[in-house]
Amino acid sequence: MSESKPTVVLGVSASIAAYRAADIASALIQRGYNVYCVLSTNAADFVSPLVLATLSRNPVLQSLSQELPGVPGHIFLAETADLILIAPATANIIAQAALGLAPDALTSVLLATRAPVLMAPAMNSHMWEHPATKAHVKTLTARGFTFLGPDVGNLACGQVGIGRLLPVEQIISAVIQHLEE
Repeated sequence: MSESKPTVVLGVSASIAAYRAADIASALIQRGYNVYCVLSTNAADFVSPLVLATLSRNPVLQSLSQELPGVPGHIFLAETADLILIAPATANIIAQAALGLAPDALTSVLLATRAPVLMAPAMNSHMWEHPATKAHVKTLTARGFTFLGPDVGNLACGQVGIGRLLPVEQIISAVIQHLEE
């Protein structure tokens, strides 16, 4: 961890739960963390980059061509991060990370970083329980990724089951625990 306040890179993937990233960014800032947000290709369809930039007090990385202070943004964030939190983590982002694919800014940060990675999944129960998703989670866990949830409850599709994003407070507690180890 750096000597200044810890830097958390908050990765946001394209899930209906992406709106909760605003609460996560705000809670991390209130606790004194430096926060940068990075969006997957379609995450801006679910949460406004302007909201995340305002709450995090930093520019939001949205593309591979974007620079953050004069260097490729994904490399800057990968090297600056004390911790990376992906919340919400969709089945797609989990699969891309497990396979080492880097088609966008978020997956490129994941491939380039040496920082610990926490993933807070959010998806339909069938997607979470699919053998491919389970295999990808197992692969990432073996590589040192930590999964936070998912929770059981009401899902956006109208079903009740596993796949719900953990409550923000639980996610923040996990971040604090990892940064204070």
